[in-house]
Amino acid sequence: MVDTGSSFAMTYAFCSQFSKGVYAIMGLYDRRTVNMLMSFCGSLHVCFVTPSFPVQTNNQFVLQLRPQLQEPLMALLEHFYWTRFVYMYSSDSGLSVLQRILDTAAERGWQVTSVNLDTLTELAFIKLLADLDYKKEFQIIIDCELERLNSIVNLIAAQKRNLKNYHYILANLGFMDLNMTEFQKLGPNVTGFQLVNWSHPAVEKINQDWLDFDSKDLKLARRRLKYTGALTYDGVSVMATAFQNLRRQRIDISRRGNAGECLANPPAPWGQGIDIQRALQQVRLEGLTGHIQFDERGHRTNYTLTVMELSHTGPRKIGYWNEKRGYVNTAVYRPVLEDFHGLQNRTYIVTTILEAPYMMLKKDHERFVGNDKYEGYCAELASEIAKHVGFSYRLELVGDGKYGARDPESKLWNGMVGELVYGKADMAVAPLTITLVREQVIDFTKPFMSLGISIMIKKPTKSKPGVFSFLDPLAYEIWMCIVFAYIGVSVVLFLVSRFSPYEWKNEDSDEQKEKEAPEHTNDFGIFNSLWFSLGAFMQQGCDISPRSLSGRIVGGVWWFFTLIIISSYTANLAAFLTVERMVSPIESAEDLAKQTEIAYGTLEGGSTKEFFRRSKIAVFEKMWSYMRSADPSVFVKSTSEGMIRVRKSKGKYAYLLESAMNEYIEQRKPCDTMKVGGNLDSKGYGVATPKGSPLRIPVNLAVLKLNEQAVLDKLKNKWWYDKGECGHKDSGRKDKTSALSLSNVAGVFYILIGGLGLAMLVALVEFCYKSRIESRRMKVIYCLLNSELIDAAMRSTSLGGMAGGGGASGLGGENGRVVAHDFPKAGAQGLPCMSKAAGLGLSSM
Repeated sequence: MVDTGSSFAMTYAFCSQFSKGVYAIMGLYDRRTVNMLMSFCGSLHVCFVTPSFPVQTNNQFVLQLRPQLQEPLMALLEHFYWTRFVYMYSSDSGLSVLQRILDTAAERGWQVTSVNLDTLTELAFIKLLADLDYKKEFQIIIDCELERLNSIVNLIAAQKRNLKNYHYILANLGFMDLNMTEFQKLGPNVTGFQLVNWSHPAVEKINQDWLDFDSKDLKLARRRLKYTGALTYDGVSVMATAFQNLRRQRIDISRRGNAGECLANPPAPWGQGIDIQRALQQVRLEGLTGHIQFDERGHRTNYTLTVMELSHTGPRKIGYWNEKRGYVNTAVYRPVLEDFHGLQNRTYIVTTILEAPYMMLKKDHERFVGNDKYEGYCAELASEIAKHVGFSYRLELVGDGKYGARDPESKLWNGMVGELVYGKADMAVAPLTITLVREQVIDFTKPFMSLGISIMIKKPTKSKPGVFSFLDPLAYEIWMCIVFAYIGVSVVLFLVSRFSPYEWKNEDSDEQKEKEAPEHTNDFGIFNSLWFSLGAFMQQGCDISPRSLSGRIVGGVWWFFTLIIISSYTANLAAFLTVERMVSPIESAEDLAKQTEIAYGTLEGGSTKEFFRRSKIAVFEKMWSYMRSADPSVFVKSTSEGMIRVRKSKGKYAYLLESAMNEYIEQRKPCDTMKVGGNLDSKGYGVATPKGSPLRIPVNLAVLKLNEQAVLDKLKNKWWYDKGECGHKDSGRKDKTSALSLSNVAGVFYILIGGLGLAMLVALVEFCYKSRIESRRMKVIYCLLNSELIDAAMRSTSLGGMAGGGGASGLGGENGRVVAHDFPKAGAQGLPCMSKAAGLGLSSM
């Protein structure tokens, strides 16, 4: 028995053996003495066979029976996708592994926390465990010797912490040599390596021989051989096989004479040491630790390690590792009835939450007991899962009515997640969203429903067509521009017609022919220009047309203008008159983020709130900043509260929730809510079980089977749309074309009636005006006529009988018409005719 940590003791032991003429040495070393031993072996050519931890060396005289763990451990980290973990190690065996981990972490960006166990006291280690729990460091590697590892596992178990969210990798080759009875009760996820296959017949025989060994003389307790003992056994087998091969080859390895001095200067190497080293290195055999073979550096090669995990029934094999294939996962799950322990003799607690249509109390639930009180999507889903898996269950509502979130101060979970974490329930069947933080502490099945965060708003009322809705196809600004364009074109047409000589024409009447200077006329006065422009705009034409080139240019561009405007108006008029549009103030999350008039919020303590809190997208960060600081609070305690708030807010509140629930509420009376925009993210609802639960795999398979059989789709159609109260899901999403109502075109009738009334009023005004003008003109003519008659009568009286024929020829014409140009010009002087006539009449009499 040697103190392996003392250089003096190890030197004395090695040299005393060498001086006795030994052929090879088997033993252990310590981190502090390993370099000294290698130096002696390399200088004296003495082989040292050891089951101690492997070291990185090229010394061919040191044969290391224990396989290296760097490659298997790295393969396991890649398999589990670990990128952030804690590496606890012992200085003896863990430094080389730590170097490999740190090099890989630098290449791949891993976050590795290293802890040297040799520097920690028991109290410091307990404090370290509390610190890791606070920092949520749930992935831990422990690399140390078997005895130290056993004490660490027992120390962790003594803290009575809930370990269901932890995953340990034990970097040791004796997974089945550990005592993890108390550790297993805390429910951690544990993975490790096993070197010795205890189920192999040859290994079982050796182990039984060990147990039957005469323990009375050696005063040893009857304990199974550990992997370190198996390595020692294989070391003796390697040496025996090597010497047998040397004897068979008749190689002389005898040490005659003086065995040599260990501390001679210069050292005298043993001549036959090379032959012994070659013989040991060439050994090939199947030992207790599997296939034994060494490379040129003396390291184990071509070996296989079994990968184990700690299940609810104890250690079980989940895969293996070898140099050729790397890590191979061979976990095979047996049928449900074989995989469960006591499945049929236990009633599992299924936690859930009242949330329509997933889980609801029946209207007459007082008449029922147990699971029959409930109905809904999740109630039927739980029944289908239990039917496929083959277990009995009892539905229980979650105590605090929450889904599950972690309190930032106490670090404890609430809701259904908390009941699973702390062992109050065996399964959760509810609209529970699969998230990263929840997956770290509980297990989820594959999603039974895919969804995303959506926006619920109050359904806006349909926009009723106004009296002048036929004006909607064009904006107000366009109508005003058209009016100004109409006036402008008319004025321009009037001006160019006045300036252009080709628009003027002569009158060909007889009166103009008699005149010396003919009179020129122009059709395009201001009123005719306005009439021409209006007729062209109405696409009806006019009885006058421009004759000049400039006038025709004005008319041509105005016709082209009206062609495009009228065509555009006609194209839009059909949609504006036949479709009743629902004007929604919000169409997407961007619309919500860039306004403050409409408040918006989420469920308090749900995954939707967590999504906004963790999001790094600018729009969602802006929305979270608003929701967090809004006063009064925009968060609600339940989905029903959020729905009521949307309905009572008169369009001033939008609720963010899962799309499946949004679609369900949209189908419920009074049918006044609606989903707008697309989903903000993509996620799923899953059935949850505690970490390491035996229900996890069979329930997951049951969900996949229900999905493939379309049972899940039938359940959703049943509880969403078949029982809906607002028609089928597609009934309100298609724009229907129907006959126009009077309200659509009432304005046109109003304009028609108004135009007709205006025309009659203008006609009356014109009649009155013209009548007054004519009456004035006729009165003047009448007065002049009477005046002339009186003068003629006076002349006839004074001249005698000459009045008979001459008066008629002077005043009248043919057929008694009065010719305006025969009147004496003195009659147009504006004398009051009645007084004059009266005077003349009196004098004649």
